[in-house]
Amino acid sequence: MKSALSIYRTLPRFDSSRPSAVTIGNFDGVHLGHQAILEKVRSEACTRELTPTAITFTPHPRAYFAQRGNRPELAPTQISSLRDKLSLLACHGMAQIVLAKFNHAFADMRAEQFIQQLLVDGLNTRWLLVGKDFRFGHQRQGNVELLMDYGKRLGFEVQTIEDIADAQGHRISSSELRSLLAVGNMTRSAELLGQPYQLSGHVIHGQKLGRTLNFPTLNIAVPEHCAARSGIYIVRVHGLGPQPLAGVASLGVRPTVTDTGALLLEVHLLDINIDAYGKLVKVDFLNFVREEEKFPDLQTLTAAIENDAQQAREYFVVNGL
Repeated sequence: MKSALSIYRTLPRFDSSRPSAVTIGNFDGVHLGHQAILEKVRSEACTRELTPTAITFTPHPRAYFAQRGNRPELAPTQISSLRDKLSLLACHGMAQIVLAKFNHAFADMRAEQFIQQLLVDGLNTRWLLVGKDFRFGHQRQGNVELLMDYGKRLGFEVQTIEDIADAQGHRISSSELRSLLAVGNMTRSAELLGQPYQLSGHVIHGQKLGRTLNFPTLNIAVPEHCAARSGIYIVRVHGLGPQPLAGVASLGVRPTVTDTGALLLEVHLLDINIDAYGKLVKVDFLNFVREEEKFPDLQTLTAAIENDAQQAREYFVVNGL
């Protein structure tokens, strides 16, 4: 029986002293490289009777330092929403997730303090898995050698893991995944993720414009700095019935109808109309169709949507759901 997921925003844990098997990372996207790490932690935790645990950060450390240095252009785009990241970590065997707030105090924490507060006092760590080049603590002063030294003294074992490569020997990384999503390469993105790129969210009320155009949409908020390219996609929607539903979606700022600049995912289900307000749905991005455009009028916009929907229908005839 799968144990319940525990999420901690502060340490030490308030409800447990169980010893832990731990890994540390940003885990944005939870791609196949991350999945191999998580499987190793899950397996070792099972063998050693420990609790499989991931320490991750919010915001991404690079995003924090970009803001601190007043260099917003250096912040990485976001592959997964926080909800999706936590869900994926749990799906891949993590029973505990530490969501560490990456702020000034955390950035300036000494490496020795990191070990004592998070690993020893915080999680009763007995086994730790990190990359060979893992650095941590103020100005990245901590390294694997320091972890191993402290582990011998404080009772936890440290193992390192090599970079995970794909079938062609290329290193799988979040940076490559961001680059693929930025150009709409959904086929290769799915290869790195082990499944189609996916965003989830609750269906929210929009402007209701789609209804007047006879193309009602499910509106879903997405991460502000979403890694996926703005544009039109062929999608598959989960959460509205026993089977996924076919759709076409627009990810973007809707320049024809608003100038707010707010990013939104609008999904039109093909040949079915469902009242989905408030429901949590997951959207698989299967194929990129075209860039987002600003049309001169609603008539031209409607014609473009009709063409997009027809392309989606043809895609599903060939590829199935």
